[in-house]
Amino acid sequence: MSNMVDVFCVNTQRKYSYPMGTSLLDVYKDLNVPLNGKPFVVQVNNVTRDLKFKIYNPKRIEFQSNDVPAGRRAYVRSLSFILCKAFYTLFPGAEIRLDHPIANGYYCKLLRSDQKITTELTERIKEEMRKIIAMDYPFVMRMIPTEEAIAAFEKRGATDVSLLLKSLGELYTKVYELDGLMDWYIGPLAPSTGYVDVFDLTPYKDGMFLRVPDRKDTTKLSEEVNQDKLFETFSEYTEWNEIMGLSNVGNMNSLIQKKRVMSDVIKIAEALQEKKITKIADDICERGTVKLVLVSGPSSSGKTTFSKRLSIALAVNGRRPTPLSMDDYFVSRDKTPRDEHGDYDFESLYALDLELFNDHLKKMLAGEEVSLPTFNFETGQREYRGNTIKLGPNDILVVEGIHALNPTLTSEIPSERKFKVYVSALTTISFDNHNWIPTTDNRLLRRIIRDYKYRGYSALDTISRWPKVNAGEEKWIFPYQENADAMFNSALIFELSVLKKFAEPILSEVPQNCVEYSEVHRLQNFLKYFSPIQETEIPFTSLLREFLGGSTFSY
Repeated sequence: MSNMVDVFCVNTQRKYSYPMGTSLLDVYKDLNVPLNGKPFVVQVNNVTRDLKFKIYNPKRIEFQSNDVPAGRRAYVRSLSFILCKAFYTLFPGAEIRLDHPIANGYYCKLLRSDQKITTELTERIKEEMRKIIAMDYPFVMRMIPTEEAIAAFEKRGATDVSLLLKSLGELYTKVYELDGLMDWYIGPLAPSTGYVDVFDLTPYKDGMFLRVPDRKDTTKLSEEVNQDKLFETFSEYTEWNEIMGLSNVGNMNSLIQKKRVMSDVIKIAEALQEKKITKIADDICERGTVKLVLVSGPSSSGKTTFSKRLSIALAVNGRRPTPLSMDDYFVSRDKTPRDEHGDYDFESLYALDLELFNDHLKKMLAGEEVSLPTFNFETGQREYRGNTIKLGPNDILVVEGIHALNPTLTSEIPSERKFKVYVSALTTISFDNHNWIPTTDNRLLRRIIRDYKYRGYSALDTISRWPKVNAGEEKWIFPYQENADAMFNSALIFELSVLKKFAEPILSEVPQNCVEYSEVHRLQNFLKYFSPIQETEIPFTSLLREFLGGSTFSY
């Protein structure tokens, strides 16, 4: 019986043989695989693994650096562990929470600590982090009995982790160790601390700001951007979570077991969203001069349901909301811009007839009657079918679309006539104090379910399109979110526990022999940490119904 194992390396497009038990880090060193930076993870049969993974059977492998999402996640997790180690070394007994991404970095705050965040404090922590990186300590992964892990975390005061582990009911738990410190992370880490050498730590608001490498050029730090309004929205909801005792998934899972209490949480969360929508409607009406409401947000943020519920709230205030579809202002197909691949770029701002759109808006706001276009997507041409609009004194236009906050879209409309709203699913619950939940994952799960139920797309279809969707958001939506007069968080604190039931069977249909399976496997692992909630408790007017079905609104 041969003790050699065949591996096919995607990076080199060649097959090799290695002794059983060889680590993939040793394979990488032997092959000297060309990468844009150091390797952080490896795809093994389309599942993301750390580089210390050992081979005993034939494998298809692909080494990845932190210039791709899986490698970037491993980089940030590893850097987070280094930050935690440095902090615990300097301040034993205190706790640090990596709260959420913001401004191309990560916001961190102190718990159980009387330390005041200053430049001197962050410099001390940063210097300790540099020492840990210089020592090139290994990140050691171990599988230990869950009871042992729970006891160790409770002894350290890390009840956020122990509560999560208790709710899973698993016999064994994967933990990581760094120079004697044990911690838990939801995905693989780098081989050692020396791999993670591009970072910065500075004071930020009432906490700290952890800067990470740029997505495109990983040798330099990402550019810090102003996201004060987004930060305020995040902070408002994280404070509400703390008041409710629901900062982490372990807290949520514990409540789900108490069905009556969980029912109250759902009602409170839905009421909070309704209160926010009502407040935005009140602000619009109090201005007096607003005749145009512009609603923008990334894919699957719930813009459509928000616009419908906002329209109801405006009607309560004595206004008559009138929807206006931006899609009807597409330029003809032959004038549609193309992307770098030569395909039609329908997400481009310039796929819209900006001149006609602004001309119609000006006439509407002046009280003139306007003949509205209808875009025929089959012919790729604009048509006029006799639809007209004339705004009365109490009428108000509601326009929803990805470009709604881009000032170029409504450049000819005075600012006092406009009210701009940014809608996004800002996930504010975390797995624990060191593992946040990316807002992108929340939106991706929503889209997978909606595409499957209403558009006939498989999870494979949606996941394969997702990088292009994200690229469009980075270009056309996120740069303008701070232009908003109001921000609305469409995420419901309990929703991932509801989405779990719908998403898991859809994800299970994706075969392992496609590269998208790596993302499927990650999402399946992600969802296993949530105790399920039945959708029967969700109101029929809930924003979540846009994705689950059963809404009283028409789409």
